[in-house]
Amino acid sequence: MLASRALLVKQVAAVLTKQPVCLAHQSGDWGNWGNTNIAVVFSGCGWWDGTDIHEAAYTMYHLSRNGARFQLFAPNQQQMHVVDHMKGQPASGENRNVMIESARLARGKMQDLSKLDVSSFDAVIFPGGYGVTKNLSTFNSDGKDCKINHDVERIMKEFHRSRKPIGLSCMAPILACRVLPSLEVTMGQERDESSRWGRWPYTSMVQAVKSMGARHSIREPYEAQVDEKNRVISTPTFMWETDYHYHYIFDGIGSMVKHVMRMSAAK
Repeated sequence: MLASRALLVKQVAAVLTKQPVCLAHQSGDWGNWGNTNIAVVFSGCGWWDGTDIHEAAYTMYHLSRNGARFQLFAPNQQQMHVVDHMKGQPASGENRNVMIESARLARGKMQDLSKLDVSSFDAVIFPGGYGVTKNLSTFNSDGKDCKINHDVERIMKEFHRSRKPIGLSCMAPILACRVLPSLEVTMGQERDESSRWGRWPYTSMVQAVKSMGARHSIREPYEAQVDEKNRVISTPTFMWETDYHYHYIFDGIGSMVKHVMRMSAAK
Protein backbone atom coordinates (compact mmCIF):
# COMPACT_ATOMS: atom_id res chain seq x y z
CA MET A 1 0.00 0.00 0.00
CA LEU A 2 2.76 2.47 0.96
CA ALA A 3 4.64 1.64 -2.23
CA SER A 4 1.51 2.33 -4.30
CA ARG A 5 0.96 5.69 -2.61
CA ALA A 6 4.57 6.66 -3.15
CA LEU A 7 4.29 5.79 -6.82
CA LEU A 8 1.06 7.82 -7.18
CA VAL A 9 2.64 10.87 -5.51
CA LYS A 10 5.63 10.58 -7.81
CA GLN A 11 3.42 10.42 -10.89
CA VAL A 12 1.34 13.46 -9.84
CA ALA A 13 4.50 15.45 -9.09
CA ALA A 14 5.87 14.58 -12.52
CA VAL A 15 2.70 15.90 -14.21
CA LEU A 16 2.67 19.14 -12.21
CA THR A 17 6.31 19.94 -12.95
CA LYS A 18 5.46 19.97 -16.66
CA GLN A 19 2.70 22.59 -16.16
CA PRO A 20 3.13 26.36 -15.84
CA VAL A 21 3.70 27.31 -12.21
CA CYS A 22 0.46 29.31 -12.10
CA LEU A 23 -1.61 26.18 -12.69
CA ALA A 24 -0.63 24.89 -9.28
CA HIS A 25 -2.37 27.93 -7.78
CA GLN A 26 -5.25 28.43 -10.19
CA SER A 27 -8.26 26.34 -9.35
CA GLY A 28 -10.81 26.26 -12.13
CA ASP A 29 -8.78 28.06 -14.80
CA TRP A 30 -6.87 25.12 -16.26
CA GLY A 31 -9.23 24.63 -19.16
CA ASN A 32 -9.34 28.34 -20.04
CA TRP A 33 -5.65 29.15 -19.79
CA GLY A 34 -4.63 31.29 -22.73
CA ASN A 35 -7.96 31.06 -24.59
CA THR A 36 -8.72 34.76 -24.15
CA ASN A 37 -6.55 37.38 -25.84
CA ILE A 38 -6.80 40.95 -24.50
CA ALA A 39 -5.34 44.15 -25.97
CA VAL A 40 -4.15 46.70 -23.38
CA VAL A 41 -3.50 50.29 -24.45
CA PHE A 42 -0.95 52.43 -22.59
CA SER A 43 -0.38 56.19 -22.90
CA GLY A 44 3.18 56.57 -21.61
CA CYS A 45 4.86 55.86 -18.28
CA GLY A 46 3.94 57.84 -15.18
CA TRP A 47 0.73 59.21 -13.75
CA TRP A 48 1.24 62.89 -14.62
CA ASP A 49 2.11 62.42 -18.30
CA GLY A 50 1.30 58.80 -19.20
CA THR A 51 -0.19 55.59 -17.81
CA ASP A 52 -0.30 55.22 -14.04
CA ILE A 53 2.21 52.49 -13.23
CA HIS A 54 0.05 50.94 -10.51
CA GLU A 55 -2.94 50.64 -12.83
CA ALA A 56 -0.71 49.15 -15.53
CA ALA A 57 0.77 46.57 -13.17
CA TYR A 58 -2.55 45.68 -11.51
CA THR A 59 -4.19 45.20 -14.91
CA MET A 60 -1.47 42.86 -16.12
CA TYR A 61 -1.53 40.95 -12.83
CA HIS A 62 -5.28 40.37 -12.90
CA LEU A 63 -5.25 39.36 -16.56
CA SER A 64 -2.54 36.82 -15.82
CA ARG A 65 -4.30 35.56 -12.68
CA ASN A 66 -7.54 35.08 -14.61
CA GLY A 67 -5.89 33.10 -17.37
CA ALA A 68 -5.71 35.63 -20.20
CA ARG A 69 -3.07 36.28 -22.80
CA PHE A 70 -2.50 39.98 -23.42
CA GLN A 71 -0.63 42.25 -25.81
CA LEU A 72 0.39 45.80 -24.97
CA PHE A 73 0.02 48.75 -27.34
CA ALA A 74 0.73 52.48 -27.35
CA PRO A 75 0.68 55.23 -30.00
CA ASN A 76 3.99 55.92 -31.72
CA GLN A 77 3.94 59.69 -31.17
CA GLN A 78 5.49 62.36 -29.01
CA GLN A 79 4.04 63.08 -25.58
CA MET A 80 2.21 66.32 -24.99
CA HIS A 81 4.95 67.14 -22.46
CA VAL A 82 7.17 65.50 -19.85
CA VAL A 83 6.33 66.08 -16.18
CA ASP A 84 8.77 66.05 -13.28
CA HIS A 85 6.89 63.70 -10.96
CA MET A 86 8.67 65.04 -7.87
CA LYS A 87 7.50 68.60 -8.53
CA GLY A 88 4.32 67.82 -10.46
CA GLN A 89 5.39 70.34 -13.08
CA PRO A 90 6.41 70.10 -16.76
CA ALA A 91 10.14 69.63 -17.28
CA SER A 92 11.68 72.09 -19.71
CA GLY A 93 13.66 70.90 -22.71
CA GLU A 94 12.46 67.29 -22.62
CA ASN A 95 10.56 65.43 -25.33
CA ARG A 96 9.65 61.75 -25.17
CA ASN A 97 7.87 59.17 -27.32
CA VAL A 98 4.68 57.61 -25.90
CA MET A 99 5.39 54.11 -27.21
CA ILE A 100 9.01 54.09 -26.04
CA GLU A 101 8.02 55.32 -22.59
CA SER A 102 5.18 52.76 -22.40
CA ALA A 103 7.69 50.00 -23.12
CA ARG A 104 9.16 50.69 -19.67
CA LEU A 105 5.96 49.19 -18.22
CA ALA A 106 5.93 46.25 -20.61
CA ARG A 107 9.48 44.95 -20.21
CA GLY A 108 10.01 46.12 -23.78
CA LYS A 109 7.10 44.13 -25.22
CA MET A 110 5.23 47.01 -26.78
CA GLN A 111 3.55 47.35 -30.18
CA ASP A 112 2.48 50.34 -32.23
CA LEU A 113 -1.19 51.12 -31.61
CA SER A 114 -1.75 51.62 -35.33
CA LYS A 115 -1.14 47.88 -35.79
CA LEU A 116 -3.84 46.76 -33.38
CA ASP A 117 -6.17 44.45 -35.34
CA VAL A 118 -9.46 44.19 -33.47
CA SER A 119 -10.26 40.83 -35.09
CA SER A 120 -7.25 39.30 -33.26
CA PHE A 121 -8.50 40.19 -29.77
CA ASP A 122 -11.45 39.36 -27.54
CA ALA A 123 -11.46 42.64 -25.59
CA VAL A 124 -9.51 45.84 -24.96
CA ILE A 125 -8.56 47.60 -21.71
CA PHE A 126 -7.43 51.20 -21.23
CA PRO A 127 -5.71 51.88 -17.87
CA GLY A 128 -5.79 55.44 -16.56
CA GLY A 129 -3.33 58.22 -15.89
CA TYR A 130 -3.07 61.72 -17.35
CA GLY A 131 -1.74 60.26 -20.59
CA VAL A 132 -5.41 59.58 -21.37
CA THR A 133 -6.11 63.32 -21.36
CA LYS A 134 -2.80 64.44 -22.90
CA ASN A 135 -1.59 61.75 -25.32
CA LEU A 136 -4.68 59.71 -26.24
CA SER A 137 -6.89 62.80 -26.43
CA THR A 138 -6.81 66.59 -26.19
CA PHE A 139 -9.05 66.62 -23.10
CA ASN A 140 -6.39 68.37 -21.03
CA SER A 141 -6.70 71.47 -23.22
CA ASP A 142 -10.14 71.12 -24.83
CA GLY A 143 -12.28 69.49 -22.14
CA LYS A 144 -15.57 67.94 -23.25
CA ASP A 145 -14.98 69.07 -26.85
CA CYS A 146 -11.69 67.16 -27.06
CA LYS A 147 -10.41 65.25 -30.05
CA ILE A 148 -9.51 61.57 -29.64
CA ASN A 149 -6.40 59.95 -31.09
CA HIS A 150 -7.35 58.50 -34.50
CA ASP A 151 -6.37 54.92 -33.63
CA VAL A 152 -8.03 55.08 -30.21
CA GLU A 153 -11.28 56.21 -31.84
CA ARG A 154 -11.01 53.48 -34.50
CA ILE A 155 -10.34 50.80 -31.89
CA MET A 156 -13.17 51.91 -29.59
CA LYS A 157 -15.69 51.91 -32.42
CA GLU A 158 -14.56 48.58 -33.86
CA PHE A 159 -14.62 46.78 -30.50
CA HIS A 160 -18.04 48.27 -29.76
CA ARG A 161 -19.38 47.31 -33.21
CA SER A 162 -18.03 43.76 -32.75
CA ARG A 163 -19.71 43.46 -29.33
CA LYS A 164 -16.36 42.87 -27.69
CA PRO A 165 -15.85 44.20 -24.12
CA ILE A 166 -14.08 47.47 -23.39
CA GLY A 167 -12.47 47.90 -19.95
CA LEU A 168 -11.73 51.39 -18.61
CA SER A 169 -10.10 52.63 -15.43
CA CYS A 170 -9.65 56.05 -13.84
CA MET A 171 -9.86 58.77 -16.54
CA ALA A 172 -10.23 56.39 -19.49
CA PRO A 173 -14.07 56.64 -19.67
CA ILE A 174 -13.48 60.07 -21.23
CA LEU A 175 -12.23 58.32 -24.39
CA ALA A 176 -15.19 55.98 -24.73
CA CYS A 177 -17.82 58.57 -23.86
CA ARG A 178 -16.49 60.95 -26.48
CA VAL A 179 -16.78 58.46 -29.37
CA LEU A 180 -19.57 56.05 -28.29
CA PRO A 181 -23.20 57.01 -27.58
CA SER A 182 -25.24 56.52 -24.41
CA LEU A 183 -22.72 54.69 -22.23
CA GLU A 184 -23.11 54.07 -18.52
CA VAL A 185 -19.78 54.50 -16.73
CA THR A 186 -18.27 55.32 -13.37
CA MET A 187 -15.50 57.69 -12.40
CA GLY A 188 -16.28 57.32 -8.71
CA GLN A 189 -18.04 60.01 -6.69
CA GLU A 190 -19.66 63.18 -8.03
CA ARG A 191 -18.63 65.33 -5.07
CA ASP A 192 -15.30 65.60 -3.30
CA GLU A 193 -16.31 64.17 0.05
CA SER A 194 -12.92 63.91 1.71
CA SER A 195 -12.41 61.51 4.59
CA ARG A 196 -9.51 60.05 6.49
CA TRP A 197 -9.34 57.35 3.82
CA GLY A 198 -8.98 59.62 0.78
CA ARG A 199 -10.66 62.24 -1.40
CA TRP A 200 -12.19 62.74 -4.87
CA PRO A 201 -10.53 65.83 -6.42
CA TYR A 202 -11.35 65.16 -10.10
CA THR A 203 -15.13 65.40 -10.08
CA SER A 204 -15.10 67.96 -12.92
CA MET A 205 -14.29 65.05 -15.24
CA VAL A 206 -17.52 63.38 -14.15
CA GLN A 207 -19.45 66.42 -15.31
CA ALA A 208 -17.55 66.31 -18.60
CA VAL A 209 -18.57 62.72 -19.43
CA LYS A 210 -22.16 63.53 -18.48
CA SER A 211 -22.06 66.46 -20.90
CA MET A 212 -20.89 64.01 -23.57
CA GLY A 213 -24.16 62.12 -23.16
CA ALA A 214 -23.06 59.38 -20.76
CA ARG A 215 -24.89 58.27 -17.64
CA HIS A 216 -22.71 58.27 -14.54
CA SER A 217 -23.01 55.80 -11.67
CA ILE A 218 -21.46 56.48 -8.28
CA ARG A 219 -19.03 53.75 -7.26
CA GLU A 220 -16.30 53.20 -4.70
CA PRO A 221 -12.67 52.69 -5.86
CA TYR A 222 -12.90 48.92 -5.26
CA GLU A 223 -16.04 48.56 -7.41
CA ALA A 224 -16.75 48.36 -11.13
CA GLN A 225 -19.68 49.67 -13.15
CA VAL A 226 -20.92 47.19 -15.75
CA ASP A 227 -22.80 48.44 -18.79
CA GLU A 228 -24.12 45.11 -20.06
CA LYS A 229 -25.85 46.65 -23.07
CA ASN A 230 -22.73 48.33 -24.44
CA ARG A 231 -20.30 45.81 -22.95
CA VAL A 232 -18.29 48.55 -21.26
CA ILE A 233 -16.81 48.05 -17.78
CA SER A 234 -15.30 50.91 -15.78
CA THR A 235 -13.74 51.38 -12.35
CA PRO A 236 -12.71 54.61 -10.55
CA THR A 237 -9.22 53.62 -9.31
CA PHE A 238 -7.10 56.77 -8.88
CA MET A 239 -9.92 59.20 -9.45
CA TRP A 240 -9.81 58.63 -5.70
CA GLU A 241 -6.66 59.92 -4.02
CA THR A 242 -5.34 57.91 -1.12
CA ASP A 243 -2.04 57.83 0.72
CA TYR A 244 -2.09 54.21 1.76
CA HIS A 245 -5.15 52.23 0.66
CA TYR A 246 -3.90 51.00 -2.69
CA HIS A 247 -5.49 47.62 -2.16
CA TYR A 248 -8.87 49.22 -2.98
CA ILE A 249 -7.47 50.24 -6.37
CA PHE A 250 -6.12 46.73 -6.85
CA ASP A 251 -9.53 45.23 -6.07
CA GLY A 252 -11.38 47.63 -8.38
CA ILE A 253 -9.18 46.72 -11.34
CA GLY A 254 -9.60 43.06 -10.44
CA SER A 255 -13.37 43.43 -10.59
CA MET A 256 -13.17 45.21 -13.95
CA VAL A 257 -10.88 42.54 -15.42
CA LYS A 258 -13.13 39.70 -14.26
CA HIS A 259 -16.16 41.27 -15.92
CA VAL A 260 -14.15 41.80 -19.11
CA MET A 261 -13.18 38.13 -19.02
CA ARG A 262 -16.75 37.05 -18.34
CA MET A 263 -18.10 39.03 -21.29
CA SER A 264 -15.29 37.79 -23.52
CA ALA A 265 -16.21 34.20 -22.76
CA ALA A 266 -19.91 34.90 -23.38
CA LYS A 267 -19.52 36.51 -26.81
